[in-house]
Amino acid sequence: MDETKKLGKIIGSAVSAGTVLALTGDLGSGKTSFVQGLAEGLEVPDDYYITSPSYTLINEYPGRFFLYHVDLYRITDSIDIEDIGLYEIFDDDAVVAVEWADRIEQKLLPDSITIHFEITGENTRNIFIYANKLNYIYLLEKLKASIQAI
Repeated sequence: MDETKKLGKIIGSAVSAGTVLALTGDLGSGKTSFVQGLAEGLEVPDDYYITSPSYTLINEYPGRFFLYHVDLYRITDSIDIEDIGLYEIFDDDAVVAVEWADRIEQKLLPDSITIHFEITGENTRNIFIYANKLNYIYLLEKLKASIQAI
């Protein structure tokens, strides 16, 4: 998972406030490891231990920009999403990483960078990155060499 954390750190070092990262993939595919690297890239202090907010649903961390780490694994419908205040978080000047983002209707998710994690073996993963907003596409192009070097 070191490479997954490195990817998170590279992206975290380059994103700006208002960035939404939609993370998808099976259980154990590396989403939380990615967010740990993302937090490092966002300069979240080392004394914050980054864990999946499976039961709290949202964790917030200070850094260069606030990082909201959201886990929708236990969410069952759109009413639950409203109840946890997810839409207010999207409007904040923060970086938002949403695990299990595929549990939200795509039309309800703001423009985002989608990162899909696919398990290919016991210790191997394929990671696919998609962007649907021009400034995110430019960001990924800028980071392309760093990402490919991992």
